[in-house]
Amino acid sequence: MRGSGGLWGSGHLSALLGGSLRGRILSLGVLGGGNCLREFSGGDPVSGSSQQCWGSLVEGPDRVGPPEARACLVGGWAVWEQPGGGGWGPPCGVGDPLWVGDGVGDNTCHPSLQVASSRAGKIFPACPENDETDTSKVVEIQNKQMIEWALGGFQPSGPKGLEPPEGERAQPRRSPRSRRSSTSAPEVPTGAGGAPCPTTPPSGGALARLTEGVGGQELLQASPPQSFPPGESLPSPHTTRGLDICISCGSLNVTLEHPLFIGGMCQNCKNCFLECAYQYDDDGYQSYCTICCGGREVLMCGNNNCCRCFCVECVDLLVGPGAAQAAIKEDPWNCYMCGHKGVYGLLRRREDWPSRLQMFFANNHDQEFDPPKVYPPVPAEKRKPIRVLSLFDGIATGLLVLKDLGIQVDRYIASEVCEDSITVGMVRHQGKIMYVGDVRNVTQKHIQEWGPFDLVIGGSPCNDLSIVNPARKGLYEGTGRLFFEFYRLLHEARPKEGDDRPFFWLFENVVAMGVSDKRDISRFLESNPVMIDAKEVSAAHRARYFWGNLPGMNRPLASTVNDKLELQECLEHGRIAKFSKVRTITTRSNSIKQGKDQHFPVFMNEKEDILWCTEMERVFGFPVHYTDVSNMSRLARQRLLGRSWSVPVIRHLFAPLKEYFACV
Repeated sequence: MRGSGGLWGSGHLSALLGGSLRGRILSLGVLGGGNCLREFSGGDPVSGSSQQCWGSLVEGPDRVGPPEARACLVGGWAVWEQPGGGGWGPPCGVGDPLWVGDGVGDNTCHPSLQVASSRAGKIFPACPENDETDTSKVVEIQNKQMIEWALGGFQPSGPKGLEPPEGERAQPRRSPRSRRSSTSAPEVPTGAGGAPCPTTPPSGGALARLTEGVGGQELLQASPPQSFPPGESLPSPHTTRGLDICISCGSLNVTLEHPLFIGGMCQNCKNCFLECAYQYDDDGYQSYCTICCGGREVLMCGNNNCCRCFCVECVDLLVGPGAAQAAIKEDPWNCYMCGHKGVYGLLRRREDWPSRLQMFFANNHDQEFDPPKVYPPVPAEKRKPIRVLSLFDGIATGLLVLKDLGIQVDRYIASEVCEDSITVGMVRHQGKIMYVGDVRNVTQKHIQEWGPFDLVIGGSPCNDLSIVNPARKGLYEGTGRLFFEFYRLLHEARPKEGDDRPFFWLFENVVAMGVSDKRDISRFLESNPVMIDAKEVSAAHRARYFWGNLPGMNRPLASTVNDKLELQECLEHGRIAKFSKVRTITTRSNSIKQGKDQHFPVFMNEKEDILWCTEMERVFGFPVHYTDVSNMSRLARQRLLGRSWSVPVIRHLFAPLKEYFACV
């Protein structure tokens, strides 16, 4: 939360209580600046001559510590270090006048509380002059009274009374996160929750930045002090004393290479990249910077077919001072991913970035599992029709693809609760689907009665898993828990011990989910996912994770002659596409709009127009009028399509099943 130049209630007192290091009060907040710290606790000495002080940062400050102090991130806590036994640097966000430093006694909070009480007009009783109580006791008594007053919410004026006079109020260095196109100077606030941008490197060469985690917690990361050559803001990754550097945050704790640009990446930035790389705002552009997955103020590419953003700080730091302002004036501005040049200052685009990006998501697993059981292809004369259990079936995409591949379907059991989806499935597949209602009502007895099954598929609702949803509840609450229904029924449908018949399964969900949720899903399914983006085989971006044991899930995605790869191929006669591909189509009506200016994607009769339902069906790979049943409205049909799978992607995954089951 952003303070207003004062302490904020209980729980936001920055204090270390105790003796020596553990227990020394460092600061009670930033009375003049508008930043506050949350509770600090003492830290034990670490090996060597350094000691550490631990604390968690509540708000993104506009200051960083002195160059001789080093901070790093350990488990979400900011750690300030006392290098070589020297003096402590101030915690990030604490102004120099308020820093009480190392070697200060127990009365260090007294001046800060006196300033607070003075602003609030709060008077505390003092000891009589003839009282023989020593000075330290007087300070202790007054400290106790003032701390009780602070913990009580600074009554009667509340935190508002702690605001500094207008002339003393510190101004933030930069405005809240905003978007800028390359052709317009006004700043427009964004819709999705924004992450704070990197701070300007402090004097002395200590490269530091503040970013906001996806969960809203701000994380402090910094490198040890370095001496950079004149005119350079950041050392080249290959000239820093033989060490690689994370180009996202400046950390030297590099664990892998950045998939898009020459340079390293640390584990924390890798996790942010995994969660945010495919997160898009309402304008269709990436929610966060392509380099650092942060950024309060970002520049949007002027190429209509590009959806990437770059934060002002990364641009000025890596491309060169003033590069961001130059980009704003350029009309249109092509970003560093789609520009003709490959080198921009210290920012060097990888030539093989498409394959590296694919491998980045394919090899991002921090868990190793035994490879799935491999079933040999079944001889043609022994192949039988397939029996399918489809959970969260939607509009029966699975059955449609199996039919398109020519695979005979003996039984298709579907669990679905949406009436419109059920209507589409019943009408388009002539009643061949057996609908069984809510997945939570399906029991082991039902599985035994309807089975055995050869294929179990499903994709539980993503509302509470997608980080695009600020009110998400995660995997263990809300609709996120429905994943465990898939896991339960998958376990029930598996062949018993000794049954060697081929058995396959597939689970799908969004890429933009929390790393911990993805890790837990993988742990339960004992499998790591593959990431497939439908843009390779269709006219729309649609990145999804797929878990399963289908043969060849990791093989390259290849389009066929029947796939419509350009939006123009999906349009009716007389309509002109303004874009080659559209952004991810969701259940929201404004997901049809494209670009930073929110244009409709089609021109007709010299006017912009939306995508018609038949055109959206072609984009997803469905037959024309597939959802045109029951007099459904355009928005209702878009909702059905927005929750569905991309037909070419599922065809790619299901194609190897032709080696196992009878075909027509």
